[in-house]
Amino acid sequence: MKRQVALTIGALGVVFGDIGTSPIYALRQTVEATGGHFPGPMAIFGALSLIFWSLIVVVSIKYVGLIMRADSNGEGGTLVLATLAHRSQGLKPGTKRLIGTAAILGLALFYGDGVLTPAISVLSAVEGLGVSSHAFEPLIMPLTLIILVGLFLLQSRGTARIGRMFGPIMALWFATISTLGLISLVQTPSILMAVNPLYGLALFAHEPWTAFVALGAVVLAVTGCEALYADMGHFGKDPIRYAWAFVVLPSLMLVYFGQGAELLRNPQSASIAFYALAPSWLHYPLVLLATAATIIASQAVISGVYSMTQQAVQLGQLPRMEIRHTSATDYGQIYVPGMNTVMLIGVVLIVLIFRSSNALAAAYGIAVSGVMVIDTFNASIVAGRQWRWGFRMAAIVFGSLAFIDLAFLSANSLKIVEGGWVPLAIATGIFIAMETWRKGRQLHLERIRNESMPMNLFLERAEKTPTRVAGTAVFLASRIDSVPGALLHNLKHNKVLHERVILLHVEVEDRPFVPPDKRIQVEKLGKGFFAMDVHHGFFETPDVPRALAEARAYGLAVDIETATFFIGHETLMPAEHPGLGKWRTWLYITLASGALSPARFYRLPPNRVVELGTQTTI
Repeated sequence: MKRQVALTIGALGVVFGDIGTSPIYALRQTVEATGGHFPGPMAIFGALSLIFWSLIVVVSIKYVGLIMRADSNGEGGTLVLATLAHRSQGLKPGTKRLIGTAAILGLALFYGDGVLTPAISVLSAVEGLGVSSHAFEPLIMPLTLIILVGLFLLQSRGTARIGRMFGPIMALWFATISTLGLISLVQTPSILMAVNPLYGLALFAHEPWTAFVALGAVVLAVTGCEALYADMGHFGKDPIRYAWAFVVLPSLMLVYFGQGAELLRNPQSASIAFYALAPSWLHYPLVLLATAATIIASQAVISGVYSMTQQAVQLGQLPRMEIRHTSATDYGQIYVPGMNTVMLIGVVLIVLIFRSSNALAAAYGIAVSGVMVIDTFNASIVAGRQWRWGFRMAAIVFGSLAFIDLAFLSANSLKIVEGGWVPLAIATGIFIAMETWRKGRQLHLERIRNESMPMNLFLERAEKTPTRVAGTAVFLASRIDSVPGALLHNLKHNKVLHERVILLHVEVEDRPFVPPDKRIQVEKLGKGFFAMDVHHGFFETPDVPRALAEARAYGLAVDIETATFFIGHETLMPAEHPGLGKWRTWLYITLASGALSPARFYRLPPNRVVELGTQTTI
C-alpha cells in the first residue's frame, strides 16, 4: 500500500505536469475564441462543456481506459504502440509500411511539441507577475529565458535528487488550484450546468464556425495526455490511473469550473481567468508555485524527448548519439547532450519569436493533435488484431475517437499561419531526416551485403591463411552469415588472423526489454571462429564488454583487457546514380558522418580498438 501511494505521488510529479498546468491558459484561450475578451454566458458554458467532455473522452476513456491496456512488458508510448501494431498478425505489407511511416511522423510531431511545451508553460506562469503589477512586465521575458536556460544547463547533472520533490510540489499545486476553484465555484454553483454536453452542442448549433475554431483552443486542455501512456513503465498502470481519477481529474474540474464561475461574475477578467481566482495577497506565491509546476512539466517533456530519442536510436530510426545514464539505479534517468543543445536553442528562439503565451497558444496544439490521431490509428489495429475485438467493434470505438481527434487536428490547422507552422516545420524537417536515415541505412546495408563474402566460403579459405597470431579478435558485424569488411581489410593488409575470432552482431528487437536468458547466443563455427548474437530491447543500452562477460556462461570466455576490437571506419561517397537522389544522399552522408562512433556507442575500451578505414559508395 505504501509503495502504491509513493508511486502515485511520484506520478503526479512526472506524468501530470503538462496537463496539470494547462488551466493557466487553456480556458482563457477557449473562452476568448468563443466570446472574445468579454464573453457572455453562452460562450462560457459552451467552452467549459467542451473542455469537460474532452477530458472525459480523450483522457479518461481513450488513454486511461483503452490505450493504456496496450503495453509491452509494462512499457508504453507512441513507438511502443507502433511496434505492437506492427507485430499484429495478418497485416498486409502496405499496412505495415503505413504503421512504420506513422511512427516516424508521430515521433517528429512529438519533437515539435517538445520544443513548444517548455516555452508556453514557463512563459504563461511568469506572466502572472504582470497581473499583480504592470511594473513587472519588462521582466517577464528575461526571467522566462533565465529559467529555461538554467533548466537545460542542469540536465547533464541528472534530476534524480531534485526529482524526489516533484511529486510533493505537484501535489501542492493540485491542492492549491482545486481549493481556489472550489472557493469560486461555491459562489456561483450554476456553472455546474456546463457538465451538460448540450451546452457544447448548442455552441455548434448556433455558432458552428466559432465552435469549430474553439476546438483549436480546447485541445490545450488535454495536452500532455500522451504522457500518461508514455510514462506507464516508470510507475505502472494503477498508480497513474489512481492519480488521474482521485487527484488530477477532480482538481482540473474544480479549477476549470471555478474559472468559469469567476467569468460569469466578472466577464472582463477573461484574459487573466486563472490568476483572477486568487486574492491579491496570494498572487506572488501562486506565480511562484505555478512557475515551479511549469518547470516540472517542462522537465517531464525534456525527459520524454530523451527517452524517445534513445528508443529511436536503438531502433535505427536516428543516427547513433551519445546517451548518458545519470542514475545508477533508474534506467529512465538519461541525458542526450546533442538533443539537449538542439532543444535549448529551439526553446529560446520560440520564446524570442512569440514573446507571449497568447501568441504561443496559436502554435501549440497541432503537433499534439497529430500524435493523438496516430495513437488512435495504431490502437485500433492492436484492438482489432490482438485484443480480438474484431474489425466492426474496433472501427466503431476507435472510429468515433478518431473523429474527435481529426476535429481537433482540423481546427488547429486553421492556426498554421498564426504560428502553427513552427511545430509543423520542425516536425517536417525531422521527418525528412529520419526517413532519409531509415531508407539510406537500408540501401547502405544492402550494398554491404551484396559486396561481402559469405562466411562459409571464407571459412573454407581460412585454412590457407599463412599466419595465426595469439589472442582474441572481436569484429563487429552487421550480420553473422557474411564476413565483416574490417576482417577482410585486416587480413588483406596485415595478412594474419588471431587464433580466436569472434564475429559479434548486436540486434535490437522491437520490444522494450529482452529477458536475460534470451540475450546471448553463441555458435562455434570451427577453425577458431565464433558467432555471437547479442539481443537488446529498444529501452536498453548496448554494452558489448558486458555482453562478452556474460558469454562466459555460454562457453565463450573473453578477457576484455587483452582482446582486440576491430571496427570499420567508413567514408561514404555518393554513387554515380544514388538510390536516394542527390540531395537526400548528401543528407544521409552528413547524418552518418555526425553519428557517434561504434566504439563509443557500444562502450568498447578505447585502448583496445583498431579502426580500419574503407570507402563505400551509396
